[in-house]
Amino acid sequence: MQIPQYKSNRKYGFNMTPMIDVVFLLIIFFLVSSHLARQESQMELELPTASMGQDDLDQEKARLTINVKADGSMSLAGRPISKQQLQARFSAAREKEGDGIEVRIRGSRSTPYSEIEPIMLACTGAKIWNVKFAVYRENP
Repeated sequence: MQIPQYKSNRKYGFNMTPMIDVVFLLIIFFLVSSHLARQESQMELELPTASMGQDDLDQEKARLTINVKADGSMSLAGRPISKQQLQARFSAAREKEGDGIEVRIRGSRSTPYSEIEPIMLACTGAKIWNVKFAVYRENP
C-alpha cells in the first residue's frame, strides 16, 4: 500500500501592508511633532543678550518652553495661556515627566519683569526648580 503525498499549493508569507502603514504613521507623527517643536522655539522674539551662559547640549530632557511677548501675552506649546493656568499646566507636566523637567522662558527683551514673575512663581508652586532663560550671546 502506498501512502499518499499531499503537497500544498499555498505559499506562506508575511502580509507587509499593516507594517508599512504603521511605519508611515510613525514617520508622519515624528515629522509633525518635530516641526511643532521647532516652530515653538523659533517664534520671532527679540531675546535679551548675555555675556555668559551655556549652550543647550541636552536635547533629550523634558522641557516646557514658554514664550512671552513684549505686551505680556504668553504662549505654551504654541497656544496662548493665561497667568492663572500656568501652575496647573506646570504641575500636570511635572507629574507626567517627573522631577527632571525643565522650564525655558523665552521673553522678549522689552518684557517687564512683572510679566516674568508669575511664571517663576508658578514654577515654584509646581515644584519645578530647573528654570532657564533663552538669551542671545553677546559678541566679544
